[in-house]
Amino acid sequence: MTDRMPEFPPSMHRGAFLAEAAPDDEIPLEGMAPQDARLLIEEELLLDSEPERNLATFVTTWMGPDVRALIAENLHRNFIDHAEYPQTAEIEQRCIRMLANLFNAPDETTGARTQGSSEAIMLGALAMKWKWRQRREAEKKGAEKPNLIFGGDVHVVWEKFCRYFDVEPRIVPLQEDKLVIGPEDVEQHLDEHTIGVAAVVGTTFTGHADDVVGINKLLVETKEKHGWDIPLHVDGASGAFVWPFLHPDSEWDFRLEQVRSINASGHKFGLVFPGIGWLIFRDKDCLPEDLVFYEDYLGKRDATFTLNFSTGSAMVLAQYYNFIRFGRSGYEYLMKVMQTNRDALAERVMAIGEFEELGSGEQLPLVAWRLKGDHPYDEFDLASQLAAVRGWMVPAYHLPPNAQDVKLMRALVKLTLPYALAEKLGDDLAEACEVLAKKGGMHESERKKVHTSTSY
Repeated sequence: MTDRMPEFPPSMHRGAFLAEAAPDDEIPLEGMAPQDARLLIEEELLLDSEPERNLATFVTTWMGPDVRALIAENLHRNFIDHAEYPQTAEIEQRCIRMLANLFNAPDETTGARTQGSSEAIMLGALAMKWKWRQRREAEKKGAEKPNLIFGGDVHVVWEKFCRYFDVEPRIVPLQEDKLVIGPEDVEQHLDEHTIGVAAVVGTTFTGHADDVVGINKLLVETKEKHGWDIPLHVDGASGAFVWPFLHPDSEWDFRLEQVRSINASGHKFGLVFPGIGWLIFRDKDCLPEDLVFYEDYLGKRDATFTLNFSTGSAMVLAQYYNFIRFGRSGYEYLMKVMQTNRDALAERVMAIGEFEELGSGEQLPLVAWRLKGDHPYDEFDLASQLAAVRGWMVPAYHLPPNAQDVKLMRALVKLTLPYALAEKLGDDLAEACEVLAKKGGMHESERKKVHTSTSY
């Protein structure tokens, strides 16, 4: 009888890695003890920022011990293998139905779990292009030169889609005094070759929403006037898990006639670790059959609508855990906690007297601000000072064209920034202002070395 696993060759003696460079260009000839391998990686990760002090990222950086155990126990489960894991597939469908209900889908619908909102947007935009082409062919018209309309407040994935799939991007630039888009911005770009319009609910810059109601009204009027049935896709990467609980009376979802698809990031305000996203269609007719593949590869005939294939099941299960663990009342409570702490941080930042807040009202739990008046330092200097002294990762950045001269800072207020820490961040920001007022900011050449990100 032989052992199930071959015997490993002798490892180097414990701790030898402490006096050697980390393996870099090639797999090392000999291995090391498992404890040493883990310690080596953990020590390297100490050079990274602390995730829970990263106020740039929208993604979830903490989950409780029960769900972490559930995730660990299911990391090996391949989601795409529906024949072997049919109950996992059913749990995905439950999540899709729950989200469709949350977004007020009228009837039986469909959708897909994705690696995040980037994949969901790619798939949703592909569906719009396919449906447009089908309409053109039915009308005996050519399907050349499709275009897609969206604002400068979208994530770069929308431009990636246009480049990858040969669609003309018609981008509405932002303005210094207008950081979202509305029907007046969209109307001039519409024509019979428009495959769709994308509107953002919860922008990465200030957390606000495009005028979805106004854009929907414009598209309904356009359909009545010209016969162009132009769909509206809502990019709810962050906002789709926030608006139903903080702004339930605001119409942005399938209550609006032209909204045909919505993407949401479960790994943002869905409160799940990366990476899990969702694409929800208004009804089954919004998903062209040509985009669905049927395969017998894994034991039964199965339908797939993804850009990826093999992927883990753990985050799907974690999303379902959150839905049944918190319920609607729990999500509402948690969103209101974040909003309360957001308001506290905004009040503290404004009390410093050096800043103006960029917007308020219906928005994500975040605070965006910029300096007012003349100072010997700027927002990038403040971001660097906060990181150096306390380890806060608060991004500073320029807005996109035509508002590129606007510099601002932004802090996400998630569950990992409770009231006490929000107050402390405000105190540290005030202290940073005092320090920089005395010593001045960085030279421009040094400022360019500072890495900042709005994150997605």
